[in-house]
Amino acid sequence: MSMITTARAAIIGEPEVVEDGTPIAQQPAWLRLKDAATALQDLQAQDGSIADADSHDEARALIETIVGAIRALTPLFPHDAEYLSASVHDFERWVDSGLGVPDFLESLVAFQPQQHRVDGLQHLVVFPMYTQNGSRDRHVEAVLCEVIWPEFIAELEQTYTNGLFVSLRFIDFTPGYDTDSAVLFPETVAMREIPAFTWGAIFQDREAARYRRVVAAASEITKLALPEPAARMLADQQLAEETFVMWDLIHDRTHMRGDLPFDPFMIKQRMPFFLYSLEELRCDLTAFRECVALGARDDAIGEHARLVQYAVIFDRIFRFAITGSRVRNYDGLGGQLLFAWLHQRGVLHWTDTALAFDWDEVPAAVVALGDAIDRLYWESIDRPKVAHWLAAYELVRSVLTPHPASQWARGLPGDVLAGPPKGYTDAVMDDEFPLSMFFEALEKKMREVISSTRGITGRDA
Repeated sequence: MSMITTARAAIIGEPEVVEDGTPIAQQPAWLRLKDAATALQDLQAQDGSIADADSHDEARALIETIVGAIRALTPLFPHDAEYLSASVHDFERWVDSGLGVPDFLESLVAFQPQQHRVDGLQHLVVFPMYTQNGSRDRHVEAVLCEVIWPEFIAELEQTYTNGLFVSLRFIDFTPGYDTDSAVLFPETVAMREIPAFTWGAIFQDREAARYRRVVAAASEITKLALPEPAARMLADQQLAEETFVMWDLIHDRTHMRGDLPFDPFMIKQRMPFFLYSLEELRCDLTAFRECVALGARDDAIGEHARLVQYAVIFDRIFRFAITGSRVRNYDGLGGQLLFAWLHQRGVLHWTDTALAFDWDEVPAAVVALGDAIDRLYWESIDRPKVAHWLAAYELVRSVLTPHPASQWARGLPGDVLAGPPKGYTDAVMDDEFPLSMFFEALEKKMREVISSTRGITGRDA
């Protein structure tokens, strides 16, 4: 008997579970699943286990509800039938093994969304996981989402091949995603061993929605006259989503390409945070450079390529630079670096308390920063690791002013220079490059706006 047949048999006598014509987020089975997963989170320890034996009966009942809901919903997701069957098995095995640290390797391997990049296709995703930039607790989360894959992206991907990239839009989710998190990464799932990862997903509707809200407010505060295409993107959520898909498609593949002096997937490496700033900025500036060339086209790809250039600049300087804490905020540092680079090259102006750009000159200036980072990487292939770190610091320091108390700025002492890399990293201040006076003032005026984007989706925009 197939999984779909089994699921249909399981709901005989309970026809209200999957209702024809009812939006997926209003299906009774989804609502039961969402409520049960949310309640289960309160019983889970940080590692995902149910540590309190007195809570086991309640946890088993909640998991039974989750499993029943997944089975009921499976007919709505025939492309995910194998994954949802494996998910049920992983939940049942977790219960049978005593509700210790969950292991969802089987269902993670079965989930292959990159094989179904069809615009509007929906997925039901249920895993014990932490949500990056959200909770660090590895709890059961459930997400309803749909693929964003317009025709021009399918065409673009033939040249900028990225078989792992999946672009998504939120439909509904459990509390772990009522946060700033806009990614779904397999490495966040609880599993006994690490498989070869075959996909990575980004919720472009959240990225686009918060971009639109933040940039609209920041441009008003700074009296920036937006170019017509940039203003049009702020008024159109779908256009903004598609622009971010293009940006992220090229950004994501860049981590694996270029003259890389280190493993581009730095998640397991412990390095000074400004190295991460340069890597993320390098990928964004590569997307910018490619879109400068693509912007000459007179088609949908060319239209969105021109918009990507505005998105990279405004998201970096208006949102990245002032979002999050000042503790090793590598995305924030990247935004500061881009702003100061453009200002010091005379293509960005803050005069009479108004912001302005020389748009004809901006592309060359942005590409020059990308070239500087690329040159750093190329040269560092022949350098020891810590010498690369020192060279990277000098690049950032040539644009941004370090904290007056910085050991790196004064020169690291001989015992640190002669010692292991850990000493170099430990000497970096949490806020090695503090906000400029411009960003200090902007952050105070933008604080409530940025806070309001927590949990935002395209439907809120």
